[in-house]
Amino acid sequence: MLSEYLGVLLMLGIAVLLTVGMLLVHLYLGPKRDFEAKLEPFECGERPLVSPRQRHSVKFYLVAILFVVFDVEAVFFYPWGATFRETGVPGLVAIAIFTLPLVVGLIYEWRKGALEW
Repeated sequence: MLSEYLGVLLMLGIAVLLTVGMLLVHLYLGPKRDFEAKLEPFECGERPLVSPRQRHSVKFYLVAILFVVFDVEAVFFYPWGATFRETGVPGLVAIAIFTLPLVVGLIYEWRKGALEW
């Protein structure tokens, strides 16, 4: 039984050894130059205009979470659309049940003003 997994274990072992080997070679042979500009905060090739420790508005996080929720929802529509002919009416009912709470949530967020900048 273990012989069935021997190939996978061998590849995993080679990958781990190669990764550790490369990290050790870089650690011992790589350049070690520290200078003032290297130790400063760096963002998109520009010097920061404001402190990176400044606080963000809660609205920023709210919009980010809403984006993730509705983006994950959109991912589930693709397989449903690809198999629409095979699933028929039961598939349509299932996606309607899936979509209904999300639409209600979107309307709620819209009325509360969470999507306003």
